[in-house]
Amino acid sequence: MNPIQLAHSPDADDIFMYYAIKFGWVDTKAYQFENIGLDIETLNKEALKGTYDVTAISFGMYPLIKEEYALLRTAVSFGEGYGPKLIRRKDKKLKRNFKVALSGKYTTNAMLFRIYYPEARPVYMNFLEIEEAVVNGVVDAGVLIHESILDFDESLEVEKEIWDIWAELAGEGLPFPLGGMAIRRSLPLNRAIEIENILIEGVKVANARKEELCTKLEKDALVRISDKMLEKYLDMYASDGSIELSPLQIKALDRLYEIGFEHGMWEAPIKTEDYLIPREYCELRSR
Repeated sequence: MNPIQLAHSPDADDIFMYYAIKFGWVDTKAYQFENIGLDIETLNKEALKGTYDVTAISFGMYPLIKEEYALLRTAVSFGEGYGPKLIRRKDKKLKRNFKVALSGKYTTNAMLFRIYYPEARPVYMNFLEIEEAVVNGVVDAGVLIHESILDFDESLEVEKEIWDIWAELAGEGLPFPLGGMAIRRSLPLNRAIEIENILIEGVKVANARKEELCTKLEKDALVRISDKMLEKYLDMYASDGSIELSPLQIKALDRLYEIGFEHGMWEAPIKTEDYLIPREYCELRSR
């Protein structure tokens, strides 16, 4: 068996998309996947070091690792009219240089936030601590991500939807790219293609057996939310649209990378198609 490190976050959508493989519902061929669960910002930082074979990442940091990692077409999360939320206390009015808690320097929401609020003072912390930090006045505001966007303290309200920032900057009615997967380029190309296909099948099976999988995830206490909230969250971030990148999603990624280039975050814009695994390799080998 070929051991493969598969690093993902412990968030409900990531767990959902990868655990069909973990539970043995997918033929993993000659590969043995080792699931590693870490928060997304830790995964972003580890990707900068090239730590894991296959890793979840924030789309907004991919240009920083494009030489070491290729993008995978599967296990993608996009917002469709929703996404992370900038929240503040209802009795708080934000100044131009407000102190804000963000879930990490390399997250997609942090990228867009810094562009839109250049004078704000970011403080980076684990996303599970952000709500409490805002409630207690440790920071003036915070950006909630993952499951925390669905239910937060009644003393708080939304100052700005990050989706609205995306829509304003992108300007084309595109879905909001949040996170996806990357695979180390040092792996042989034929193996990378096989791994991508296994992961695609994993997300496909997870969606096909959604009710059964959710029941098992809740029973085994593998997710932080349950019942209707889990169902709602997965409908948002782990659906049929997560199985494989669509042309519209690729267009949205291209626009994200243009925005980053326009604001000096990397040296050149990149085209997503150029950084996906070249599937034509298998066709050429079979001739």
